[in-house]
Amino acid sequence: MSVKIEMPKLSDTMTEGTLISWSVKVGDEIEIGDVIAEIETDKASMEMEAFDEGVLTEILVEAGQKVPVGTTLGVLAEEGDDTSSASSESASPEPAEEGESAEPDTSVAAPAATAPASSTTSDGERIKVSPLARKIAAEKGIDVSNIKGTGPGGRITAADVENPAAAPAAVAKPAPTQAVKSTPAQSAPAPEAISPVVADEDKVIPLSGMRKIIAGRLLTSKQTIPHFYLHVELDAGPLMELRKQVNAQAEQSHGNKFTFNDFVVKAMINACAKVPEVNASFNGDSVVQFANVGVSIAIAVDDGLVTPVVKNAQDKSLLAISQEIKAMAVRARDNKLKPNEFDGGTITISNLGAWGIDSFDAIVNPPQAAIISVGGIIEKPVVKNGEIVPGMRMNIGMSCDHRVVDGAVAAGYLNEVKKLLEQPSLMLI
Repeated sequence: MSVKIEMPKLSDTMTEGTLISWSVKVGDEIEIGDVIAEIETDKASMEMEAFDEGVLTEILVEAGQKVPVGTTLGVLAEEGDDTSSASSESASPEPAEEGESAEPDTSVAAPAATAPASSTTSDGERIKVSPLARKIAAEKGIDVSNIKGTGPGGRITAADVENPAAAPAAVAKPAPTQAVKSTPAQSAPAPEAISPVVADEDKVIPLSGMRKIIAGRLLTSKQTIPHFYLHVELDAGPLMELRKQVNAQAEQSHGNKFTFNDFVVKAMINACAKVPEVNASFNGDSVVQFANVGVSIAIAVDDGLVTPVVKNAQDKSLLAISQEIKAMAVRARDNKLKPNEFDGGTITISNLGAWGIDSFDAIVNPPQAAIISVGGIIEKPVVKNGEIVPGMRMNIGMSCDHRVVDGAVAAGYLNEVKKLLEQPSLMLI
């Protein structure tokens, strides 16, 4: 009896997904929990695990294709079923289209441009390797068949590939047509008038799945949301002093070290209680004002940016918020975030202070109505009581959807955030 592998619904807003790459090939034995593919949703790229076991007999959707939720991606046959027909049919390559290479594709484990090595050992045993590990192996020219995996069930992880003891291997030259081929569903061609002239020495970097998501969402935001921007400068001296005291106490108790960003997130949450009009979303002929606060945390990862959410944040302590953000950051960089961790965001924070940025204007994260941008703390001369004295200053910005939030409302919210950060002990009450 065959079992269909379908495009899963990985978030409440997901209607279609892109199959970035297969981690298995026709003829492989699949067990429940095996990572079989990498899927791109409307929010992030995620690993897809098998919910059934059997032998993969057919692949119906190739890497790079975008299909609706529920579309059959492949077919599993249960152990003991006759798979010879399917295997024989799958082994016969279709005639190459005009302009494409006539050579058959020997692996569907990943796009041809990034497959550095075989997906099976010399004994025919399937190699379990994560999509990120496969990508790193391709970039470094490492043969994954020479690596012993340390992950669950011997799966090869990114850390295993980065081990310098791994033996390198030649990287297969990518088929040029596959490296640049796209479909209208993936991306619209750039107008000829602004197409760049690519010289031999220029480096052409194909868009990753995550970069396509970022490009699409931000373009939609700037084209459909009327932005306006506000900034305030605040005295960060009291915040620095309180953080120092709290972290000194933390060493003797729970051990959690608080960041400046933790305090800003807490100030945002408390300010939403005072100015709930900001914690809202435009909904065509109405505005939805959310009952709960969900703070989307912008986290930089290797291939772009993700925004997991601290949900029901109004009910959480500063300690709980700090610990949750740290845990999400680790999972984000390990590509371990779950689909539901991106749901429920009502306002976003983006902090570039660690990169030496004093202030900036962020782009609203749709369908939210506001995003807070945080700069670094800098020492500068300030005027106090008519005298010029040294001061520690921080710039906080706010970008808003003018369909939902008016200037006076946004100003009231931003000044509430400022008040809480200049009197941070109020957040501990």
